[in-house]
Amino acid sequence: MVMREYMARMDGQDPEKALDLVEPGFRFLIALPGGQHGGQSREEFAAYIAGRQAVDRTHEIKRFAVDGDVETAYGFVVEQGVTVGAFLSAVQVSPRGLMARYQSFFTTEFDLVDRP
Repeated sequence: MVMREYMARMDGQDPEKALDLVEPGFRFLIALPGGQHGGQSREEFAAYIAGRQAVDRTHEIKRFAVDGDVETAYGFVVEQGVTVGAFLSAVQVSPRGLMARYQSFFTTEFDLVDRP
């Protein structure tokens, strides 16, 4: 499951390793409370990763599903031991098993399922 590995790499000490999981023509949209970030290439995603604030952050997946070439995940973002919000993410997986498209929504205002 490419999304689980992607999130583990993004939460690790070297988030740039997540780039190994995306196709060259990777398209993405990440919607955060402060605005949206999107792009049409692996290079644009690399720029997004480079611009992220370094924080002790983990994505704790609570629900996960696969339907054909699409993986979805719902869970919570934890920063420095405190749950700060919830995410709902989906990825389209290429025939090579890499991320072709990624869409993620993060909110601090609403939880679809109860927090642990």
